[in-house]
Amino acid sequence: MKALSIAASGMVAQQHRTDVVANNLANMNTTGYQRSRTEFNNLIVSYMNRDPNDSSRAGESVPGGIHLGLGVNVGSVYRVHEQGALKQTGNNFDLAIQGDGYFQVQLPNGDLAYTRDGTFQLNEAGTLVTHNGFPVQPGVAVPGNVVDITINNSGEVIVTQEGGATSTVGALLLTVFPNRGGLQAVGDNLFMATEASGEAAVVSPSTNGAGSVLQGFVESSNVNAIEEVSALIRANRAYEMNSKVMKAADEMLATRR
Repeated sequence: MKALSIAASGMVAQQHRTDVVANNLANMNTTGYQRSRTEFNNLIVSYMNRDPNDSSRAGESVPGGIHLGLGVNVGSVYRVHEQGALKQTGNNFDLAIQGDGYFQVQLPNGDLAYTRDGTFQLNEAGTLVTHNGFPVQPGVAVPGNVVDITINNSGEVIVTQEGGATSTVGALLLTVFPNRGGLQAVGDNLFMATEASGEAAVVSPSTNGAGSVLQGFVESSNVNAIEEVSALIRANRAYEMNSKVMKAADEMLATRR
């Protein structure tokens, strides 16, 4: 009897689905977080030979055989790349990307990572960094005697000094990927490039498929709490149904013994 293993595969799959939904709900207030979704595949179907049957039409026959499924497994868990809602903060160093693209930051070991979390700040040297202190690339240094900072949609950083003189001290660039779904999440709202994602293309905002930069905004997560709770309920009910199948199969086996 294969019912035990089939039901067990369904229970394991729903456990994994519950983990994904729980992670989405845990990150619903995480800036720039993109929710994950679970997809399932049916396992290889077994085939049992049987002689063909005669059809109701004269001279025709119906192919014989029994196709029996062997359960389910998790096919993939992928990120849903929907734009999250933009929330206005009024902070000059809070930046949101309206459209595709990622900010590029440099890790302490020299590697490059990518993020949509634009909650930036200035360190003691006047360099634009993430909340973890990682410098944003290309580096932007702001002089200490400025009275106002403007970052336009093209990523240009314009400072106003005492006396009203303005100057451009740098420009932010965005990165786009041939397959952003192939990026590897490494925590702290950061991603790393992989062979699946392809090489990063560094472009100016609003060009070559990259979105624009909005100053004074941050991108909220794209998690919909109602949809996630509904998915959690569906996963729970599916788990319960598979557990009942397993119990029924066990009782049938006990009867045979």
